[in-house]
Amino acid sequence: MSQTASPTGPDLHLLLGLFPPADEVFEHEFVPGDEVPPPYHQLLVHEHHMTVTVEAHHGDLVNVRILNRLHKGDVYARKILLTLQGNGKVVQFGIARIHLNFCSPDVRDEIIAGKKPLGRILIEHDVLRRIEPKAFLRVLPGPSLVKNFGLVRPVSTFGRLGIIHCNDFPAVEVLEIVIPAVTLHK
Repeated sequence: MSQTASPTGPDLHLLLGLFPPADEVFEHEFVPGDEVPPPYHQLLVHEHHMTVTVEAHHGDLVNVRILNRLHKGDVYARKILLTLQGNGKVVQFGIARIHLNFCSPDVRDEIIAGKKPLGRILIEHDVLRRIEPKAFLRVLPGPSLVKNFGLVRPVSTFGRLGIIHCNDFPAVEVLEIVIPAVTLHK
């Protein structure tokens, strides 16, 4: 099930490799957007912030939990989980590599503070943004993702790689993986 290179856009292995041991994805394969099945299709195949999409899907606001972060010059990266405010359930894993030079000082400060999901920060600051999904993936979670998703064994799920353009600049590279459908309504 494993294909090594992304067809276009952010490189999966580069993003995962920012935070060793990079064991979140055991196997993956790239799939066309029209082959992403429900409910993943509604969660991933769109040009909206995942923050807004998972909140609408789950009927609850999400918080960000930062698992790890790097900050070198104008590049800031973080590995995160989005959790439901109501019950703390993890609904998404993500890695974002953000080019801070494309962000205003206020946006940059909020991103680095790590208190809010990236999508919410960009929306609240009215940043002109465009979400560009570049690839969709079927993923078999690795050990740390199995643990973070609260699974007893690996269960296939889906994710996407994309770019968030801020004020027409490719400011953010993202990997976003949603929890497996078997856990979506528990």
